[in-house]
Amino acid sequence: MTPTPTQLNDLQRDLDRLKQRILDQLGEDDARYIKRVSLVQRLSAIAGRIFMVLGFVTPWLWLVGVLSLALAKILDNMEIGHNVLHGQYDWMNDPLLHSKHYEWDIACDAGSWQRTHNYEHHTYTNIIGKDRDFGYGLLRLSNDLRWRIRNLWQSATYVVLSVLFEWGIAYHELAGQRVFSQKKKAGRHSQVSDAQLKKVFFSKGTRQIIKDYVFFPLLAGPMFFWVLGGNFLANLIRNLWTSTVIFCGHFTQGVHTFTQEQCQNESRGHWYYRQMLGSSNFTGPTWLHILTGHLSCQIEHHLFPDIPARHYPSMTSEVQAIAHKYGIAYNTGSFIGQYAGVFWRIIRYSFPGGLNTTRPSM
Repeated sequence: MTPTPTQLNDLQRDLDRLKQRILDQLGEDDARYIKRVSLVQRLSAIAGRIFMVLGFVTPWLWLVGVLSLALAKILDNMEIGHNVLHGQYDWMNDPLLHSKHYEWDIACDAGSWQRTHNYEHHTYTNIIGKDRDFGYGLLRLSNDLRWRIRNLWQSATYVVLSVLFEWGIAYHELAGQRVFSQKKKAGRHSQVSDAQLKKVFFSKGTRQIIKDYVFFPLLAGPMFFWVLGGNFLANLIRNLWTSTVIFCGHFTQGVHTFTQEQCQNESRGHWYYRQMLGSSNFTGPTWLHILTGHLSCQIEHHLFPDIPARHYPSMTSEVQAIAHKYGIAYNTGSFIGQYAGVFWRIIRYSFPGGLNTTRPSM
C-alpha cells in the first residue's frame, strides 16, 4: 500500500535531513576526488592512444591501449560526465567541471541529455506517458504498453541497442519528439526547435566520428587501421558497459511503473516514494561503484541527483533503513543477479498477455 499523506511527509523529512547532512559535508575532499578521477581519465586516454600506435611492437601493447582508452571513455561518461552534468560539482565554480560547460566524449550532446534525462526522466520517473525511458523506446518492458509483433524479437533489439548505445542516447530526444517523421506525441513541447535538434544531433555525432575514426587514425600514419579498429573496440566496450549499468538501475525485476493519475498533485514525499520504487541498486567493490559512476546506487541517485555520487555507497544503509521504516521495497542485489532480472524482464514482455505490471496499490 502507498504510505499515507502523513507518512509521506515524514518520509520527506527523513530524506531531506539525510540530504542536508551530506551537503553540509561537501568540500575539499570532494573537489580533490573529482579532479583526481579527471586526471586518471585524461592519462588513460593519452596512454591508450599511445599504446595503440605502439601495437606494431606487439599486439599486446595494442590491446592494452584499447582497454586503457575504453577505461577513459567509461570514466568520462559515468563518474565524470553524468555526474558533472547533474550539477553535482557546480559549487566548485570550476569551468571544466561545471554542468553548463561540460561536454563529454559521446555522440549525445550534453544539452540534449540534460533535457531528456536530468529534467524529464528524473522528474517523471517511470510515469507512463511522461517518462520516455518507459514507454517510447524500442522495448516493451511493462504491461502498460500495447504488445506489437516486433516485441517478439526485442531480445535481439536489446543487443543491437547495447552495441550502439551512445547513438541510441543521442537519438533519444529526436525520437521522443518524432522530429524526422513529424509525428509528435500530443502535448509534447520541446525546449528547442526541430531544426536545432537536428543540428545538434548531426554536429555532435559528426565530431565524434571524425575524432575517433578519421583524425586519430590518420595521426597514426601506417598504424591507421590498428587505431581505427582500436577506437571502434573501445567505443564498443564503453557502449556495452554503460548500457548494462543503466538497464540494471532501471529495468530489473520489481521496478514499478506509475500512471499519470497516481501522480497528480504529487507531494515531494510521494516523489521520493516513486523514485525509491522506480529504481534499483546492485552491490560490489569500490572499483565497480566508480566504473558505474556510482549508478550501482541508482536509488540514492534518483533521490539525490545533485549530491556528488561518491557519497551514495555510504548513504545506502540509512536509505534502506528509511525505506524499511515506511514499508517501501528497497530493490538491491548482486550485479549478476540484477542483470539476470533485466534480461528476464525483456524476455517476459516479448510476449502478449498474462503478465502483471509491477505497480504499487493505491
